[in-house]
Amino acid sequence: MFKRSFRSNDRVEKTVKLKKQTYRDPAKLSKLQKSFDQSPPVGATLTSQIVTITVGREGRLFAAHEDVLSLSPFFATACRGQFLEAQSKRIDLPDEEPEIFSCVLEYLYKGDYYPRLVQNKRKSSWELEDAVKSPNPENGGGRGSSEATTYISSVGEYLLRDTVIYCAAEKYGLEELKRLALRKQGLQSGIEVATILRSARYAYDNTPDTDSRLRAHYLALIIRCRKTFKRSGTMQAEMESGGKLFFDLFVALCNHVDDIVEIGNSKSPKTI
Repeated sequence: MFKRSFRSNDRVEKTVKLKKQTYRDPAKLSKLQKSFDQSPPVGATLTSQIVTITVGREGRLFAAHEDVLSLSPFFATACRGQFLEAQSKRIDLPDEEPEIFSCVLEYLYKGDYYPRLVQNKRKSSWELEDAVKSPNPENGGGRGSSEATTYISSVGEYLLRDTVIYCAAEKYGLEELKRLALRKQGLQSGIEVATILRSARYAYDNTPDTDSRLRAHYLALIIRCRKTFKRSGTMQAEMESGGKLFFDLFVALCNHVDDIVEIGNSKSPKTI
């Protein structure tokens, strides 16, 4: 686990204890296996050829049906032979994180990934599967049983899991998975400022300028929780190092102020 260099009050909404996730978690693997044992995804069959995918620096092996993989334009191209070894039906993804690819694969089979989005009919709202209200306010609550963060070896830090999944979905051409990941991230709370800023930078580095949804999510989050970010030493250090994120944030803040002024002027002839 990375060392915390930020102050205890440098966090958004609730405090969350972070712990390193592992894709070897038996409970999580059991849930994933059960989801694969159910009906196949729409538009795919479970009788097509099996493709082996080697993922990550350690070469974790995954297996999937070719028809299921081909629901992704990226893998459809791979299965036609551009990246596929001729005889072995094998795709290599050395730069992908096994835990993230596991979520992508689960989505391709089931249209969701753990923790799933479930509807709370009593409250007429959506929440994460197995979300519980913790009796200990120091541990947050109302979140899924899996942690909001995951360790990304290419960065060497913990990032918001749904952000990394969103970026993977961008790479694999899965628009619905992008929308799903963004919706799930919006249900998370109690995330530390340092984690949010690292994840925002990752989002900027791994999405094109033409895709503004995830970037706008971070800008809106920072503006909404500006009091927390304003007193954060981490935020100050990040802004001093610069980057496109902070120019976009400046523009977003200007637009926010303009909206407030416009609303005020509509009620009064005074202007700023």
